[in-house]
Amino acid sequence: MSRSALVGNIIAMLEDAGFAVSDRCVTRPKSFDAAARRGDDLLLLKVLANVDAFDALTGAEMRRLGTHLDATPLVFGLRSRSEELSPGVVYMRHGVPAMDPDTAYELFVEGVPPFVYAAPGGLYVSLDGDVLADEREQRGWSLGQLASELGVSRRTVSKYEDGMSASVEVAARLEDLFETELADPVRVLDAEEEGKGERVDDGPVSHPDDEGLIVSLTRVGFDVHPTLRAPFKAVSEDTAEDENMLTGFSPFTETAEKRARLMSSLGEITRTRSVYVVDETKREAVEGTALVERGEIDEDGDPADLRDLVRERAEEPA
Repeated sequence: MSRSALVGNIIAMLEDAGFAVSDRCVTRPKSFDAAARRGDDLLLLKVLANVDAFDALTGAEMRRLGTHLDATPLVFGLRSRSEELSPGVVYMRHGVPAMDPDTAYELFVEGVPPFVYAAPGGLYVSLDGDVLADEREQRGWSLGQLASELGVSRRTVSKYEDGMSASVEVAARLEDLFETELADPVRVLDAEEEGKGERVDDGPVSHPDDEGLIVSLTRVGFDVHPTLRAPFKAVSEDTAEDENMLTGFSPFTETAEKRARLMSSLGEITRTRSVYVVDETKREAVEGTALVERGEIDEDGDPADLRDLVRERAEEPA
């Protein structure tokens, strides 16, 4: 299956699950392929046949964008190295959860979360330590007795009850012993968990050609977070209003118009305004993306004025 067909299948699956999906990102390089929303759940999707092609720079950018846009970055793929991804298993690639289409279908269409995650050494399950301790105590078993049944140390059983994960085999043995479910689902949509252990840095250094505009946006009150591979140059944060704007800037060419149109689609899904800053133009907007001349930012000198200008020139995001 070609990557393009795989992207199409993932998008169709999410639409069947009730997600609204943005236009595909066709620029290269690109940190994600599309954005999708269902209620409060916002996803940034990266689709690859081989998830090992997902590199550290892309992972870092998707996690940064997830932070700035309150979104969950996800990778969908078919295989890793020469092996197919296992259904029902969540993998991690550079701090971003990865799964195969079957796992995604069960999660988003059927509402069945995965319970197994891959980590160095094998496949693991998160145990509900409180339930495990209650079941053991109700049967009058000591830590040593349970450890003997499992073939592990007493200390290991104590760690299971304190929340340490267990191998799939040990988890299955525990559920057989106590005839109850002990596994916790993998919290794919929990932003605090998915990037656990991975540092989200301050982002890339802006291109020298863009520094002047970033200074101007900063001067009028925005925190500007540059990107490397997204279809927009930055996410500009108006901290006073707790609002973000997808921000592009370049001469207004045919390519810029295409990017502005894509930013409009992404803005609708992310519920974020989008603005494209140009040197000169007679147009006011490209669909939902406002066009603003560089000089207008310098003249306004206030984030509220720029925000009002963007609202005047583009439709409110859905």
